[in-house]
Order: sequence, then C-alpha cells, then structure tokens
Amino acid sequence: MQAAPNPWLVLAAAAVIVFWMVGAYNRLVAMRTVIGDAFRQLDELLQRRAEAAAALAALARPALAGEEGALEAWQAAQAASRKAADALRARPVGAELAAALAGAETTLAAGTARVLALLEQQQDRLAEPVTAQLAGLRDLDARLGFARQVFNEAARAYDEALAEFPTRWLARLYAFTPAGRL
Repeated sequence: MQAAPNPWLVLAAAAVIVFWMVGAYNRLVAMRTVIGDAFRQLDELLQRRAEAAAALAALARPALAGEEGALEAWQAAQAASRKAADALRARPVGAELAAALAGAETTLAAGTARVLALLEQQQDRLAEPVTAQLAGLRDLDARLGFARQVFNEAARAYDEALAEFPTRWLARLYAFTPAGRL
C-alpha cells in the first residue's frame, strides 16, 4: 500500500506555482507597460515631426512650384503614417499594427528623401524660415531614430520573456502575444 502524499507538501508546491504565476504575469504586464511608455515617447516625436513637415511643406511650396506631385505624395505618406501611429497608440504591443506603422514609415522616408533632395537643389533660393524648418525636421528624425530603438528594445525584451520556459505556457493561458518592431 502506498502512503498518501503529505498534504503540507502538496499545499507548498501549489503555493509556489501560484506565486510563480502571479509574479510571471506581473512581469509580463510591466513589460507591456514599458512598451506603451516607449511608444508614447515615440508618438510624441511622430506628432511633432508631422507638424514640422506640414509647416515645411507650406513654406517650401513656392520654391517647389513645379514639384506639386512630390509634395502631395509626401503629405499623403505623412497622413498614412499618422493613421498607422494612431492605430498603434491604442494597442502598442500589436505586432500587425507595428508592421503597418513600419511600412508607412518606409513610404514616408522615401517621400521625405525626395522632397529634401528637391529642396537641397533649391538651397540658394530658400528663405531662412525654410532652412530653419529643415534643420528642425532633421533633428526630429535623429531623435525619432533613438526613440524607435528604445521601443524596439522594449519589444525585444518582452518577446524574449514570452519565449522563456515555462512563461510561454502562462502567456498562452492569458493570451499574451508577441510585440511588433518598428
């Protein structure tokens, strides 16, 4: 005849599992919060860049009178980027939303490069406010690169935590999904 397991041992094992589950859940929630905070910083810079780009487009329109198509494409790409950022703001951990923003940012980068190249061709005819806006836009782009890196690093750390054994079981249980990168 087999002896029954010690009830205190069973209770202690159950308590360890429950405490581990609570700790792992809280860790994943905290990591998602870090992703949200990183996106808020990125989103603020995206909004500032959109405002700077709109101001630059208004100031540069006379200098680029023959290039309305480039300006319109740039503004359309800017609007698409803002729409994708607005969607990601609601759920910063959404991989498909981050992919949509990354795609919109790629399109925007091409449009921005074209407009900036056109403006550089007109450098000698540009007014001081246009060159000041250009400098501000370049500064924002550099800061955006850093904010994007912080966001991606937070997402990478979260995804690594999701993949760890046995946390991946808990992640499935509570429907934690991998984060997207920009």
